Amino acid sequence: MWALSAVAYRRLGAAGSAAAVLGGWAAGKLPAHDPWGLWVPHGALLTTSAAVLAYAGLTLLVVAWWQYGRAGASVRESLVTLAWWTAPMLLAPPLYSADVYSYIAQGAMVIEGHDVYVVGPSVLDPGGLGGDAAASVGGHWTDTPAPYGPFFLVLARGVTWLTGGTIVPAVLGMRLIAVAALLLIVWALRNLAREHGRSESTALWLGALNPLLLMHVVGGMHNDGLMIGLMLAGVVLTLRGRWISGSVLVGLAMMIKSPAAVALLFIGVIMISVVAGPYARRLVKGLLGPGLVAAAVAVATTLLAGTGFGWLATQNVAGTIHTALSATSDIGLGLGHLLHPLTGSDPATVKSVVQTLGLAAAVALILHLAWRALRGRTEPVHALGLALLALVALSPMVQPWYLLWGTAVVAATAAHSRAGLVVAVLSAGLVYETHPTGSTPPYGFVLAGAACAIGATLVRRERTSPDTVRVPAPRSAEPPGAAEARVRRVESGSV
Repeated sequence: MWALSAVAYRRLGAAGSAAAVLGGWAAGKLPAHDPWGLWVPHGALLTTSAAVLAYAGLTLLVVAWWQYGRAGASVRESLVTLAWWTAPMLLAPPLYSADVYSYIAQGAMVIEGHDVYVVGPSVLDPGGLGGDAAASVGGHWTDTPAPYGPFFLVLARGVTWLTGGTIVPAVLGMRLIAVAALLLIVWALRNLAREHGRSESTALWLGALNPLLLMHVVGGMHNDGLMIGLMLAGVVLTLRGRWISGSVLVGLAMMIKSPAAVALLFIGVIMISVVAGPYARRLVKGLLGPGLVAAAVAVATTLLAGTGFGWLATQNVAGTIHTALSATSDIGLGLGHLLHPLTGSDPATVKSVVQTLGLAAAVALILHLAWRALRGRTEPVHALGLALLALVALSPMVQPWYLLWGTAVVAATAAHSRAGLVVAVLSAGLVYETHPTGSTPPYGFVLAGAACAIGATLVRRERTSPDTVRVPAPRSAEPPGAAEARVRRVESGSV
């Protein structure tokens, strides 16, 4: 590939981001009704043209991002680039998802006293608070109970209350939360990279400048961004000896989306590995301490939010909706249809069994990674990233942005490892899987497959070419005294 300066790639990426957003104004997930008349549907020709523009802009952004990671940019330059690439999205309508309408509608449901864990947004009065948002919710989600924790519902309620549920300000209010999540991710990435003696600029490239994150966290406002930010911040605090505070943040992350709970196991591993004292005492403290703190946070948050403990029963809601990226769902459904003529078994039952086996395999892999980390064979934070990737790969429901759960961790610990290269290639491909409206057209999978094939080819070529210009390689070891300092911090038990 041709090589330009980091500044040139910054400008190219900004042009791509602006084009993707401009296309989104006509081809994005526009609301069913906007009383302000800003985000309104257009004719078929303009909408199709806008979608083409959005895909072209996305391609420019992906190419600029890929090459920017090989331009040797500094941390300061990367932060400026992040601002350039993010700025066009700040006032845009929802891109690549309709989930933000669900968030606003659920906030209205909490305000009106509806049980969000029993009924869906369709319960709202079309002409009342959150009615426009409820009418804009995509398909089956209209009658689906909320799978999110009470902490996020409190935030959604606050935005809906402050904006009166009016579409444009409510969406922009949710985007403010998404931008705050991005800033938290940036802070955590830099600190995690520093703790592990890795390149901060490389961590920012894979973990923050990543088009998959920009489009789905900033553009689409998925609450996964806030979950990731809080989870990473909790790990940072743990590495600094403040495991109680770290567990509190992970507990809050769990009260957005439950997969953050995986981090508690590895926080425990960090404690067991470095805290002084008898091994049995360290083991009990590491295995029980973070979980008990997070459980207390969950109970307190639920009681203060007043939404009830229904979230415990809705964690499997997402698994009832088939997504083509879920390998266990696809295999289970295919196997069910093959067995039906022979055994008369219900394909849905077979699918459920395979999904359960997939989750069991994910748990086994997570425990194996924790054991390796405890034995010193894998760095605990990196093992957390691999564990989250394993959970995504074997989950009954997989969306493109779920890849970000583990990518953000791997970005800070081993962006140049095989896992880092794999998630980089997948990130470049999965941005194409979703249409600006949030739908998943068949050609999206074709584009995603083509992008992954190109990315894999480029990686293979770079790894074999002696003339390849790469980003600054991460240091192979921590700075002198870093490990000892971390041990002292954790032993102090400061909060």
